[in-house]
Amino acid sequence: MIVIALRLFGKRAAGQLSTLNLVVLLIVANAVQNAMVGENTTLIGGLLAAAVILGLDLALNRIADRWRPLREWLDGVPSLLVENGVVDAAALREEGVSDRELATALRQNGLLTPADARAVYLEPNGAFSVIPFRDEDRPPRPPGA
Repeated sequence: MIVIALRLFGKRAAGQLSTLNLVVLLIVANAVQNAMVGENTTLIGGLLAAAVILGLDLALNRIADRWRPLREWLDGVPSLLVENGVVDAAALREEGVSDRELATALRQNGLLTPADARAVYLEPNGAFSVIPFRDEDRPPRPPGA
């Protein structure tokens, strides 16, 4: 029943869970676990607890879909780490991203240096979005660079 409910209420893969989705998943797991081994060992009790939690999550998401500040607070906003080939060192520090992690994200997207990227974002789910320059958009490099 829990698998069916999670399939109906959430379509994201595990690697794409938002913070709110992860918290809901953990609370549902705890509620069901309590129903299995706690004082209330009835199937109905566990299913009811899971249904209430999933229903509250659904209601909160519906409200957040209509009110943008709540959605941004719940899901977070992307952080700009590289803009027009220039690394924002303060943003890297603030987000806890090392130079090595940034370099890995660039290489995974076929780029060798930050200068090759128009933008690199750290998404709220922890993934990197790398937007390369198109040849016609690339700023000229200084001589010797």
